[in-house]
Amino acid sequence: MKPSPSPDGNAPATPALLVLLLAAACALSVANVYYAQPLLDAIGREFHLDEAAVGIVVTATQLGCALALFFVVPLGDLLDRRRLMLWQLGLLVLALGAVASAANPPWLLAGMVALGLLGTAMTQGLLALSAALAAPSERGRVVGAAQGGVVIGLLLARTLAGVLADLWGWRAVYVASAGLSALLAVALARWLPRRRLPAAGLRYGALLRSVFTLLATERVLRVRGMIALLMFAAFSAFWTALVLPLSAPPRALSHTAVGAFGLVGVVGVLMAARAGRSADAGHGQRTTAMGLALLCLAWVPIAFLDRSLWLLAVGVLALDLALQALHVTNQAMIFSISAQAHSRLVAGYMLFYAVGSGLGSIAATAVYARAGWLGVCVLGAGISVAALLFWAATAPRAARAACPADGRART
Repeated sequence: MKPSPSPDGNAPATPALLVLLLAAACALSVANVYYAQPLLDAIGREFHLDEAAVGIVVTATQLGCALALFFVVPLGDLLDRRRLMLWQLGLLVLALGAVASAANPPWLLAGMVALGLLGTAMTQGLLALSAALAAPSERGRVVGAAQGGVVIGLLLARTLAGVLADLWGWRAVYVASAGLSALLAVALARWLPRRRLPAAGLRYGALLRSVFTLLATERVLRVRGMIALLMFAAFSAFWTALVLPLSAPPRALSHTAVGAFGLVGVVGVLMAARAGRSADAGHGQRTTAMGLALLCLAWVPIAFLDRSLWLLAVGVLALDLALQALHVTNQAMIFSISAQAHSRLVAGYMLFYAVGSGLGSIAATAVYARAGWLGVCVLGAGISVAALLFWAATAPRAARAACPADGRART
C-alpha cells in the first residue's frame, strides 16, 4: 500500500485501503469483548446464575480489559507492533476456544478474562497504530475511521451474537469468532506495513511505570479519562441490562431481536468520522459539550421501553451518537500529547474506560434486580449528568487542550 499525498501536501496521507484494514481489524477485535452482553440470559440459565449475579460475566471481561491496558497495550511503544498483534491474534483464537468449551463458571470466567485482555490489547493497539501512521494534520480523521470500525464491531457483535445464539446456541458465537480471528491474522500478516515507528527506549518495568507518570503529569489525559469513565459506565449499564427486560414477558424477544437494536447505533460511525475532523480543526470542546448533552437526553426515550420500542430505538441512536463523538474527541486530544507514547497514552485513557464499564455492568444488574428498568434509567441518567457537570467544572482550563494544529495538546 503506497501512501498518497495528504490534503495539505506536507506529508503522505494514510492509504485508504490501509485505513479500511485497520477499521476492519478494530471491528473484529473489539467484538470479542461484547459478544456476551445479549447472551447473558442464556449463559445465566446454563450456569445457574441469577439476574443479580450474571453481570459478573461482563465484569470478568472488563477485568481482562484492565489487565491488557496496564500490562500489554503499552508494549506497542517498545516492541514491533506488527509481530505483537499477530501473536495476540493467535492467543485470541485459543481463548475463544476456551470459552466455547467452558464446562463450569470458573472456566467460563477465566475465558472471559482472556477475551477481554486479548480483544482489548488488539483494539487499542490498532488505534494507537492508526495514530502513529497518520500525519498530525489527519490524525483525528484516521483515528475516527478506525474508531468507526470499533463502533461497527461493538454494535454488530450484539446482532451477530443474537442470530448465532438463536440458530445454534451461545457457544457457536465464540466458535465463529475464532474462525474470523484466524482470517484476520492472515490479512494483517499480508498487508500491515513494516515500518519503524517512534519508540520509548525504556525497559518493560519503566515502561509500565511511565503510564502512571503520564497520568500524573498530563492534565488532558486525566480530564479526558474521567469523562470516559463516566460515559462508558452509563453506556455499559444500558447494554448490560437491556437484554433482561426485552427477553422477559411480555416482550420475550429473541436474541436476534435484542441484538438488532445494535444496528441502530451503526449511525455512530458517521459521528465518529465527523468528530475526528472536528478535533483536527480544534473544536474538541464544542463537540464534547454537544455529546454530553445528548448523552443525558438519550435516557428520556430509553425510559419508555415498556411503552414503545420505537422510542427505545431513538434513545439507542442518541446514546451511540453521543458516545462516539466523545470517544473520538477524547482520543484525538490524548494522541496529540506525544508521538513516542501513543500506546501508553491509550492504555492510560482506556484504564478509565475499563473501570467505568465494569462498574456500570455490576451496578446495572444489581439495580435492575431491585428497581427494574426505570431504576437502570435513573442510574444511567445520573451518571451522564455527573459527566456533564465534571466537564463543565474542568472546561475553562481544558478548553486550551482542543487539539491544536501542531499536534501537541496544551493545558
